[in-house]
Amino acid sequence: MAHDPNTPPPKPANFLRGIIERDLEAGTWDGRPFGGSPGDAAHHAAGTPDPARIRTRFPPEPNGYLHVGHAKSICLNFGLARDYGGICHLRFDDTNPEKEEQEYVDAIVEAVHWLGFDWEVGTTSHLYYASDYFDFMYRAAEALVQAGLAYVDEQSADEMRARRGDFTTPGTDSPFRHRTPAENLARLREMRDGLHADGSMVLRAKIDMASPNINLRDPTLYRIKRATHHNTGDRWCIYPMYTYAHPIEDALERITHSICTLEFEDQRPFYDWLLEHLADLGLLARPLPKQYEFGRLNLSYVVTSKRKLRALVEEGIVEGWDDPRMPTIFGMRRRGYTPAAIRAMADGTGASKTNIWLDYAVLDQCLRADLEGQAPRAMAVLDPLKLVLTNWAEVYGSDDFVEPCEAPAHPQRPELGTRRFGLAREVWIERDDFVERPPKGFFRLFPPQTLADGSAVPGNKVRLKYGLVVECTGCEKDAEGRVIAVLARVVPDTRSGTPGADAVKVKGTITWVGVHDALPATVNLYDRLFTEPQPDAGGRDFREVLNPRSKVVVQGWLEPSLAGAARETRVQFERHGYFIADRVDHRGEAPVFNRITTLKDSWGA
Repeated sequence: MAHDPNTPPPKPANFLRGIIERDLEAGTWDGRPFGGSPGDAAHHAAGTPDPARIRTRFPPEPNGYLHVGHAKSICLNFGLARDYGGICHLRFDDTNPEKEEQEYVDAIVEAVHWLGFDWEVGTTSHLYYASDYFDFMYRAAEALVQAGLAYVDEQSADEMRARRGDFTTPGTDSPFRHRTPAENLARLREMRDGLHADGSMVLRAKIDMASPNINLRDPTLYRIKRATHHNTGDRWCIYPMYTYAHPIEDALERITHSICTLEFEDQRPFYDWLLEHLADLGLLARPLPKQYEFGRLNLSYVVTSKRKLRALVEEGIVEGWDDPRMPTIFGMRRRGYTPAAIRAMADGTGASKTNIWLDYAVLDQCLRADLEGQAPRAMAVLDPLKLVLTNWAEVYGSDDFVEPCEAPAHPQRPELGTRRFGLAREVWIERDDFVERPPKGFFRLFPPQTLADGSAVPGNKVRLKYGLVVECTGCEKDAEGRVIAVLARVVPDTRSGTPGADAVKVKGTITWVGVHDALPATVNLYDRLFTEPQPDAGGRDFREVLNPRSKVVVQGWLEPSLAGAARETRVQFERHGYFIADRVDHRGEAPVFNRITTLKDSWGA
């Protein structure tokens, strides 16, 4: 059945919307108090009803640069909060000081802002750090110990691993599991005070060593680690584990829907166990957050493992974290993808309970849909070949005459104005716009031909776009037989936009740039970094399927309207695709443009 153009297309499936809508209808979160900032049960009890209907959060660990998979989570969490009258927090889960740096914090803030999202509501900033809650987390740990729900274990890591069991064998109790709460509390305080060596003991929850869910077999809550933290310095020598810290952070911030990816599904029972016990102990306010898991977004032809991305950078396979071939948000930004295109890709995949693979072409489709209506046009020649109009002086009285030409900056947006450039005796054209022996169906430039039957065919006529009709008369070659110039004659009275311009019918129109006013440019033709859709599938070394033509650098010529184009200016090079102004090559003061994508998907063609 054909789709009715007057009916909006169906929204992609998103089970999270159904959950939120049912909660709102049932009033699950109505009237819950909020203390105006993160805090414990007493803090929120003294507050007023939360003005946010729901609260979500995007909680990255600041140990690297965000990539396209994170973009999905950003759009999901901030988008749901926006759509349902809620607030989304940006929270840094900075519980691992060895790997976390302020550089990554700053980069994440910039990336989320660039994608179009904010955590400021009125005069309140909802940007938080897990490390801001270290005092409460330790207080909670002592409460669990005193309640007999946690204990200090002095086994080695190998001993704990051996006693943990596996999916078919239950674990066995630690010999330290049955200490008294007082003994455990003393040991915990010794850990806190730096009286024991790194790795010599840990704090564990006391749950069930025979649980079929291995995550409930007395998981570790704290470990000893002497490391300088980017936010708290050297104040702490014990640090909470992520699985312990994360639920507490959600509860302190009054998160309603804690949305994470599927690998955390097995952790949900511990998430609930911890929060329920801390609420029973009077430390956390009810109602408690609920965790929901969705499938990851995987993009074909990229890798998103931080370890593998780091290898690409450190081994010099790419030129940095913002290399336009990288799937990092900074790389995608420098490549030229727009925030709107990335949001459209993320929103278009909805949310499901299975991991999905999205073809890279979908991102390019979103980009084209965004830029088609807004990117100004320009002509560019990326594989230049000179075209000489041999009768120029005959037609115009001088070889130095310049014929003024103009074109709209955008064919559907007159408010963007007009581009102006000149047509003169010599112009640059694309090398593949000329062949000596044309194949069937070739409508661009070729010289006069003598057919097999002896009949003569004149050189082909084409229109120089926005300019004149020209007829090919021949070519010039160098000593090696390579064509170095195409020769043609102007067909008089055929300039575009003038009376009679259409009197001469042609089947081909080609783009060009005048030699006299052409702007030299370095153009990076970027393509997919890998030749296989899943570069690391089956444990394969992703280096084996690197695309040797993922970056091709050419020296081209641009029309003069692009002189002075600001960095991150996006433009459609007519016929070639969409490009972005990257920077200026100060060696020659020439602009550098990166290809974002072609006008249509040609991968594998």
